[in-house]
Amino acid sequence: MVPSRSDSYVVTGPTSGIGRCAAIELSAYGMVVLVGRDRRKLDGVLKQIEGAGGRALAIVCDLSDPSSVRRAAHEIIALGLPIVGLLNNAGVMLTKASQNALGWDMTFATNHLGPFALTEALAPHLPDGANVLFVASGVEDPERPPVKIMGMRGGRYISAEASARGQWRQPGSRIPGMDAYATSKQCNLAAARALARDMPRLRVNAVEPGINPAIALGGANGFVRFLFGQIITRLPPFNRYRNTPERAARVITRILTDKSGGTGAYYDHNGQPTLGSTLALDPEFQDLVLAETRAFLSSATA
Repeated sequence: MVPSRSDSYVVTGPTSGIGRCAAIELSAYGMVVLVGRDRRKLDGVLKQIEGAGGRALAIVCDLSDPSSVRRAAHEIIALGLPIVGLLNNAGVMLTKASQNALGWDMTFATNHLGPFALTEALAPHLPDGANVLFVASGVEDPERPPVKIMGMRGGRYISAEASARGQWRQPGSRIPGMDAYATSKQCNLAAARALARDMPRLRVNAVEPGINPAIALGGANGFVRFLFGQIITRLPPFNRYRNTPERAARVITRILTDKSGGTGAYYDHNGQPTLGSTLALDPEFQDLVLAETRAFLSSATA
């Protein structure tokens, strides 16, 4: 089913990589609300969309900052648009620990807390059947062959509060920053599944975009990015998950514009149902992440 051109889609992290490609793809289906930190870069994407005959609006928001998320949510709601799709794409992969103004781990705040808070703020204003899609990652699963080969441990969740403090279950990954990234992505997946049950009138799903060499290990130095992106990802078992931002965006667009799809699903980079880690599949863990994230955000921003 082809959506109406009057439909609107919210895309976070739309100024590069998968987010930029997805925003451009979605502009063929309706208005795109671009949500990102950099006004100049947002305007660049907006002009590209408008130049191709599409419609877009730009809203500045730092997802690591809860006050910025609240302001952005109010601005989006005030637009009065029929938002039928929300793409929680924005994310960072930092190789050095960094904190936001509240002292929260920057990776966990940007990748999980911010998207969760934005979804909660917008959800009451979304029409029945609207699609909410979280971009997750296979690195959350410690049993994935590439994860094991690279010496990663998957998600290392202790609690929402501990994650916000930058504390992860040990032993952790030998790759700097990967425990924060994997844990944030595991929480994305767990929260999406829990929200699917908690908000049955909406369709809440997650997608794994595969390994995108152009953007993988974005916080690493140039040599590591080249080694991983252009050499390692061409070798098994990594090549099985190799993808491009353009292909990932097409899959994401197909999911977000599907008005007949289900909820609580996890899609791989080909748009096929996949599973995720044993922990992320556990409803008790999903509900724990949901409850702890809500409680932490409520108490920390009161």
